[in-house]
Amino acid sequence: MIRVLLVDDQQLIRAGLRMLCDAEPDLEVVGEAGNGREAITLAARLAPDVIVMDLRMPGVDGISATSRVLAERPATRVLVLTTFGDDDHLYPALTAGACGFLLKDAPPAELLDGIRRAAAGDSPFSRDVLQRLVRRATDAGAERRRGPVEGLTSREQDVLDLVGEGLSNTEIAERLHIGITTVKTHITALMTKTSSPNRVRLALLAHRDRP
Repeated sequence: MIRVLLVDDQQLIRAGLRMLCDAEPDLEVVGEAGNGREAITLAARLAPDVIVMDLRMPGVDGISATSRVLAERPATRVLVLTTFGDDDHLYPALTAGACGFLLKDAPPAELLDGIRRAAAGDSPFSRDVLQRLVRRATDAGAERRRGPVEGLTSREQDVLDLVGEGLSNTEIAERLHIGITTVKTHITALMTKTSSPNRVRLALLAHRDRP
């Protein structure tokens, strides 16, 4: 069971997220917070596995709350869910330690998948956000490689290329006509073989040989 703490200053948003999570047998909403200060207190008391964190809130905002929660509980996974996908919100959130970044207009299935991926140690990002991260890194002069990454199977290279396009595990499974468990196995192997700590690093690696 994945223990989830919902943090958003809008009660209606929290209610919708709770209904969404409560319908899933593997997710348990253990608490709700209306601002960053409450999130810090509840995180210490409830020990959630994943915190779904809004960014713009009165008092202590989501970025400050993320930093303070992770300073006390570094194993907690903070998944940002926000209306604002611009760099002024994205990079401070990642610097504070957020493991993923989803936009509030994401489909419900993407959010649920993101919570599960965050709990499993993955880094879920909305596709547009991930592609922007990759573009910024490559535009800044990320190292380029020559040809495919050495030591990968052809299927692992296929999966890596699709990670670089920002596809989720479910979308990769559909594109390659393989099971999602198989995709997860390939992702794990890719991270091990390339010494990549997260999905963002894999996406950057996938783009290093592109013009």
